[in-house]
Amino acid sequence: MAGIYVHIPFCRHKCSYCDFVSFPDKVDYAEAYMACVYREMKKRSEELKNYTFDTVYFGGGTPSYIPPKLILGAMNQIRQCFKLAKDAEITLELNPGTVGESKIETYKKAGVNRFSIGLQTAIDSQLADLNRIHNARDYVYATKLLKGENFSTDVMLGLKNQTLDDIKKTIELAHACGSKHISMYALTVEDGTPIYTDYLNGELPDSDEVAQMYEYGCTLLKEKGYERYEISNFAVPGYESKHNLNYWKRGEYIGFGISASSFMQGKRFTNTFDLDEYMKCVISGFYPAVTSEEVSEEDAKFEFIMLALRTKYGVSMNEYKEKFGSTLGDDFPNALKKTVKYLELDGDRLKIKDEYLYVQNSVLMPFMEEERK
Repeated sequence: MAGIYVHIPFCRHKCSYCDFVSFPDKVDYAEAYMACVYREMKKRSEELKNYTFDTVYFGGGTPSYIPPKLILGAMNQIRQCFKLAKDAEITLELNPGTVGESKIETYKKAGVNRFSIGLQTAIDSQLADLNRIHNARDYVYATKLLKGENFSTDVMLGLKNQTLDDIKKTIELAHACGSKHISMYALTVEDGTPIYTDYLNGELPDSDEVAQMYEYGCTLLKEKGYERYEISNFAVPGYESKHNLNYWKRGEYIGFGISASSFMQGKRFTNTFDLDEYMKCVISGFYPAVTSEEVSEEDAKFEFIMLALRTKYGVSMNEYKEKFGSTLGDDFPNALKKTVKYLELDGDRLKIKDEYLYVQNSVLMPFMEEERK
């Protein structure tokens, strides 16, 4: 399985928590930028001609902010340059404050068959605190435009003044509007973002409160028919994100655009974070990657475990042995002893027990610290 990621770095307004590479004041560059993305795709096409890609994902930024014809153009270029599976999952991130009927029709024409909507919260005052450009009514309108389509909803925990009842209202709204998938994740506060001041002032829920919110949300989502298949991701059975599952299964993916990361043929590489540098590189006929590293076998083993244990599927012991020629017990004897109370063996699969999944970073630490051969 392999995926394609396309980064769209433009947005109408930068959210107070956003630490992604995005530009609220440069949308005039969109056409020129996307022309460079098309060219980067063409440059990679020959080396990837033997791949069949199962997923495409447009992330940002706000992909739904730029003219929709550019998304159509990107999909046309992808089909010309690469081989897509017949049932390829094609996802577009969407801000509820940036869409209308004609845009949705263009996305469908492009072949987009999955939408990821950034709701975050159904409480308008909290959306205003986050500097979101939409309100709950905009979300409802967007979901009406997507009636009958496969769409996911983002829900954020740990917001200023957020209560359990607020979380309930948000999940119930997403469910009532037909969301087949819900990503529920804790706010990550990054130094340099506007919301960091709220964190320093102690105005955000602490880690224990966020953990309580998460457990409450998990219970409610289960009652609504959503199954947790990864720490932050819940889906009606059959509607899991194929693109994200590819990441967690340590599958290969190629990224296009500024700051896009890739993992192909045992190598990880990342494009420049500078918009001008990206465009100059591509126009000059160079690859825009600024970092590149071969992943060692020992690092690959840890990555395989770390990613798999994030999911409900866990680590396949047989798959591990087939891939690396050794057993988990051979490679991580001390880590397995230290984490025995957190893990369970279900047939062939080693999993983190449900009650410890939220604190999986602590469970994974011994695997990271294991002495490498």
